[in-house]
Amino acid sequence: MCRPSATFAVWSSAWLNGAAASDDVLDALLAWGEAHDVVAADAAAAEAFTLPLAFNRAATPVQLLMALRSQGAKSMRLVLPVPGDVRGLGGGGPFAEAALRAGDAVVLPELGFGLVPQPIAEGLVRWTVYSLAPSSAPEYVGLGEAEHGLTDAIRNSAGALQALDVASDRPGVRAELSAHLRSRPDVDWPAGTPGRALRVLQRAEEIAAILVIASSDDPGGALSASASSLRAQALRPLSDAVRTARCAAVNEAVRVFAEQTAREG
Repeated sequence: MCRPSATFAVWSSAWLNGAAASDDVLDALLAWGEAHDVVAADAAAAEAFTLPLAFNRAATPVQLLMALRSQGAKSMRLVLPVPGDVRGLGGGGPFAEAALRAGDAVVLPELGFGLVPQPIAEGLVRWTVYSLAPSSAPEYVGLGEAEHGLTDAIRNSAGALQALDVASDRPGVRAELSAHLRSRPDVDWPAGTPGRALRVLQRAEEIAAILVIASSDDPGGALSASASSLRAQALRPLSDAVRTARCAAVNEAVRVFAEQTAREG
């Protein structure tokens, strides 16, 4: 699956809404590291979540989960920022900078906080809680819109993808693609995760693997610098569509778990 923040968003949402146990959340996070700890980046986050500030002894993920519950967390959003596309990060600040460095984060729009994971040692991932700027509400993209956007991006980038498959001096590209997919962390999802969201995630993962191979194949059989540039331009919208699809699928799963609880209540 795409990033640690996606795993945390879906599984913690399932736990908050009674569809998973806390041990299930911890087990799911093991795909990204043997150990996880939690700190606060600022005094407001430390007070709200009863967490130590950075550079002090860290708290555990269980403490973070309990803090989310005590704070009444109902929804969360996955964001996958890259340079040139920082949607959902607001107008800057420490959270935006950390999320951009990490490439993924979880936004808690109702609470005004965000979480950023960062590997700090082999096997250890640290989650840092930040106070958000007032304008940090993520843009909402529906799952259907994201899925159609991914399909359109594939169609528009078909020429570049075809060039990847037939690139000279690059035999066995399909076997390489399969090997890359197998090397990704094997992440399970909670029972009740929407089937359509899972299908979109799988499709996005497959396209992302193609993009990784395309990047390693630079210039990918292009005959000139200008041809290579055109090829990169053709693939860039596909990369954007993959990130949008991943966010939409994860955020849809979070929404479904929250609405199930609302209906039962």
